[in-house]
Amino acid sequence: MKGLILCGGLGTRLSPLTKITNKHLLPVYGKPMVYYPISTLIDAGIEDIMIVTGGNNAGDFLRLLGNGSEFGLKHLNYTFQEKEGGIAEAVGLAEHFIGDSQFTVILGDNILDGSIKKAVKAFKKQKEGAKVFLKEVEDPGQYGVATIEGERIVEIAEKPENPKSNFAVIGVYMYDSKVFDIVKKLAPSGRGELEITDVNNAYIKKEQMTYEIFTGWWGDAGASVDALFKANEFIREKKIRFSDVR
Repeated sequence: MKGLILCGGLGTRLSPLTKITNKHLLPVYGKPMVYYPISTLIDAGIEDIMIVTGGNNAGDFLRLLGNGSEFGLKHLNYTFQEKEGGIAEAVGLAEHFIGDSQFTVILGDNILDGSIKKAVKAFKKQKEGAKVFLKEVEDPGQYGVATIEGERIVEIAEKPENPKSNFAVIGVYMYDSKVFDIVKKLAPSGRGELEITDVNNAYIKKEQMTYEIFTGWWGDAGASVDALFKANEFIREKKIRFSDVR
């Protein structure tokens, strides 16, 4: 199992904080934001990792992370996304790195307080297809929303006006290597990007999509200044609670 962390984009929703740096390098309490998804993958036993960067500050990732030795890694891989082409396009850039392997994708601004290790083990047994993580939220219309029937996802709607459920698709996905064939056949959406929701719906149509409901805390720290603040606040309070227990 390999890992892919997506850190492209211009971070316009966090402007002016992102005028001189990539949003995934902004601090979340005591660490740069990107440290959290790296730790999530490593905790799940994934140590062969590529980071997709973009924009004018891509080189800062290399200066910050180097070869990953700070995290106990032997090596870190990097690739560059030239424009804002969407999450699916960023996934496609990793084809040469992934090869025939299964892999886990995590968005560089998603912070998870909880392990995905169990889901990774389950996906290895699945052998083909894809898996998404769902989280019950109060404002599902801000995300991709999953419609569930029994044990199956039957559809994912991107930011629907009238959501059919409260289950948002969070920024952690698992795929087999056939995902690259799907990405190559995608047409850009109305905003000119290749959408990951279209990728996921392709797997749903093939009845090769499974899901995991994430029960821990989840923060999309790059969504807005308020979301960034909430992520900082959560991590700070967790550190204080842990310190008090000790």
